[in-house]
Amino acid sequence: MTQDELFKTLVAHCKEYGFIFPSSEIYDGLAAVYDYGQMGSELKNNIKRYWWEAMVRLHENIVGIDSCIFMHPKIWEASGHVSAFNDPLIDNKDSKKRYRADVLIEDYIAKLEEKINKEVEKARKKFGEAFDEAKFLETNPNVLRNRTKIDEVRKRMADALNANDFAELRQIIVDCDIVCPISGTKNWTEVRQFNLMFSTQLGNTSDDTNVIYLRPETAQGIFVNYLNVQKTGRMKIPFGIAQIGKAFRNEIVARQFIFRMREFEQMEMQFFIKPGTELDWFAKWKEARLAWHKALGMGEQNYRFHDHEKLAHYANAATDIEFNFPFGFKELEGIHSRTDFDLGNHQKYSGKKIQYFDPETGESYTPYVIETSIGVDRMVLAVLSNSLREETLENGEKRIVLSIPAPLAPVKVAVLPLLKKDGLPELAQTVMDELKYDFNCQYDEKDSIGKRYRRQDAIGTPFCVTVDHDSLQDHCVTIRHRDTMAQERVRIEDLHKIINDQVSMTSLLKHLK
Repeated sequence: MTQDELFKTLVAHCKEYGFIFPSSEIYDGLAAVYDYGQMGSELKNNIKRYWWEAMVRLHENIVGIDSCIFMHPKIWEASGHVSAFNDPLIDNKDSKKRYRADVLIEDYIAKLEEKINKEVEKARKKFGEAFDEAKFLETNPNVLRNRTKIDEVRKRMADALNANDFAELRQIIVDCDIVCPISGTKNWTEVRQFNLMFSTQLGNTSDDTNVIYLRPETAQGIFVNYLNVQKTGRMKIPFGIAQIGKAFRNEIVARQFIFRMREFEQMEMQFFIKPGTELDWFAKWKEARLAWHKALGMGEQNYRFHDHEKLAHYANAATDIEFNFPFGFKELEGIHSRTDFDLGNHQKYSGKKIQYFDPETGESYTPYVIETSIGVDRMVLAVLSNSLREETLENGEKRIVLSIPAPLAPVKVAVLPLLKKDGLPELAQTVMDELKYDFNCQYDEKDSIGKRYRRQDAIGTPFCVTVDHDSLQDHCVTIRHRDTMAQERVRIEDLHKIINDQVSMTSLLKHLK
């Protein structure tokens, strides 16, 4: 199936099997807001656990906190969000639809890259094993023409964004003949700024003095707690503070399912270091975070770094780990060198001294920071989109399977009595009782064994354990492996070890050493 078909199938599959639902659906839904169902919440929690344990358990100098969503409004002035947390907004006058100007340009660039990929695939089919992709990319006129255009447009956009030149952003859209996806016209408004923060009132009056914001990121909760954590934990630089929590952004265009939402969850870690060492630590955390992703076995070719051409107001270096989603390579995680911008500004706005005293050198300084930030929801989407596939079996039947990395799978094992009689359900329940304390299990005795296997394949269960009549005599069961559908006969007392070796979080974390 095509990537577009895969994405549509994925969205439907997530709803049908209890992963993700449109929020408030009985009231016709709420745009770009989704609820996690029984399978999705398990998957999401497993991803968060993998990140938390990799960050906090495996690093003796990283600790975790949980800060509030509501924070003092001065925090967002100090962080620059009140004045600078804006996206370039443009409207199409015919469709009345609103877009981010930079996203329209990025989509245009993505289409050019898709043209290059099609040229490569066409040449690969033509030349077969003799095809030299590197040479083709260096010499093919169509590829070179599109690559030159990509480089020119990307540089123009970066320069315009860095200069906040909204007229130039609009001109790029005009020069590239970018049309509205809805109306198909180029009847654009001027580009203007749009602040992404949600505001509300604290207390029972609505005057400006009571305005507070829903946090647009979790990082500031870490920065304003720097002194508390450093002193109470007797932390020595370098050290990190990790946090998982909700954030809120009034996105101009929230789209692509759970990729871009107005309410989302972040996993962030701020690593405090000595000034002058930030670029070394930046490189180390780039390597460490990519290793965390690759340990899941979702294909090294699906990841790439994308260095920022426009740096945020707080950064002196920034890169994204991009993942190959069904709609192309997009940001999955950001790694930023934030300098001392945040702590320095909070010291200025609060009037409190926020520094680190180094007992070895006797000097005090404001630490620099390396940030790693990954969206939980985007990680869920990456796992699901990479895992979903349709297979045609030898007998001509088709099966839909989610090959979710076993430690992240919502259900680890399904226990299935072959029949609902002859003492098989009772023995199956005994097996279930032995496994359920360590693994999330499902018990299923409805329908044929084949249909039950298909249901478990569709939710990504790594193992199915079938109890049959022979089990009553030999105390053995048949264990079926999701990805290969291979079956083997094993003793009931060996089940725990066999399953644990594949699904335990420990086995996954050991890949990070």
